[in-house]
Amino acid sequence: MRKALMAAVAACALIAASGTGQAQEKLKIGMLATLSGALTSGGEDGVRGAQVALKQRGGKIAGREVEFIIAATDASPDSALRAARKLVEQDKVQLILGPLSGSEGIAMRDYSKTVPNVTVVDASSGALETTYVNPSPNYFRFNSNGAMWMAGLGEYVFKDKGYKKLAVIGEDYSFPYTQVFGFALGYCKAGGQIVQRQWVPLGTKDFGSVIANIPDDVDAVFLGLGGGDSVNFLNQYGQTGGKAKFVGGSIMVDQTVLSSRGAAKRLLVGTPSSGGVADAWDDPKWKAWVKAYQDAFPADKRFASPSLFATNYYNAFNGMATGLEKVNADLSDGGTKLRAELAKVQLDAPNGPIKLDDNRQAIATTFITEVVETANGDLTNKFVKTVPNVSQTLGLTAEAFKAVGLPSRTNPECKP
Repeated sequence: MRKALMAAVAACALIAASGTGQAQEKLKIGMLATLSGALTSGGEDGVRGAQVALKQRGGKIAGREVEFIIAATDASPDSALRAARKLVEQDKVQLILGPLSGSEGIAMRDYSKTVPNVTVVDASSGALETTYVNPSPNYFRFNSNGAMWMAGLGEYVFKDKGYKKLAVIGEDYSFPYTQVFGFALGYCKAGGQIVQRQWVPLGTKDFGSVIANIPDDVDAVFLGLGGGDSVNFLNQYGQTGGKAKFVGGSIMVDQTVLSSRGAAKRLLVGTPSSGGVADAWDDPKWKAWVKAYQDAFPADKRFASPSLFATNYYNAFNGMATGLEKVNADLSDGGTKLRAELAKVQLDAPNGPIKLDDNRQAIATTFITEVVETANGDLTNKFVKTVPNVSQTLGLTAEAFKAVGLPSRTNPECKP
């Protein structure tokens, strides 16, 4: 699957130049994609999203052919750093699109400070710290972070679903911490209680002891899992005959899970969640993006609808391309003019308007959703409502947000 995907990207990138005369040098863009480990399906779909964006531009930016150079990661910070160094030191790229995962993003933020002539456009990672703590001047993120994707969900779960007491199961790294952080700020303020938090390593195979430890007296379980971990948990939970209701983290109910094989995913029907997309949003721009994605790949080589990762990579590439067009793809000054233009980019994206704050972090729309089964048996996220213009401080003043502290296994607390 990975080899076929990379070959398709290469074919997409090597579109022949039109016109006469000597062709300009290709514009090389290094792409970090998680192509092994628990989040592989997300990385593959992220690449598909970037492919569609490049195809829509005829394979060129500012008249120059684009060549994607893909460097695979496994969602770990070390793998992202190795891949980035290869792109910069061997492939001599000045542009990096990526990474995908939260802790990868924090590592890439720090690395970007050591290569000031390289411009990094985050493709999908969602840790809060990446652009909030010691942000890098050459690092840009056109997607919300994981806490921003939870804006409004806590209140909805407490008031509309009636879930007064929750347990949490999440992967033990920065992105799930950030998701629970954003959820808890709204949920606990509304009056909810989080009575237990269980953290598991990314790539967990056996959830038996975790499932056995879920309290009997909770109204629902918040699942901060993704990719293969999500599927493993659902399969094993289904085998126990458990009847718990769930609240989903953004990638727990993503198409990377809802389009997976097997019946266990149907345990998610009725699950409220929130994130940067709503599969069944009845908006013309969103529907056009879904059609473009579906038309670009055979049905057995994609998901029923573009995942959050595909949409984020699509937007990240378009943000980068918009800035490059403003400077005629000229990076001879080490990208200085490009970075000035990137900071001003505003996208009329398929999942709503996106602009950047002073930390070069997206201000964007969050979607409240619920998982439903369609007439043909597919699972999708039904649109419930939007929370527009979500900022990194989640509506709090800078001082109040800072006082809460950073996401962790235990922060924020959630007591009566």
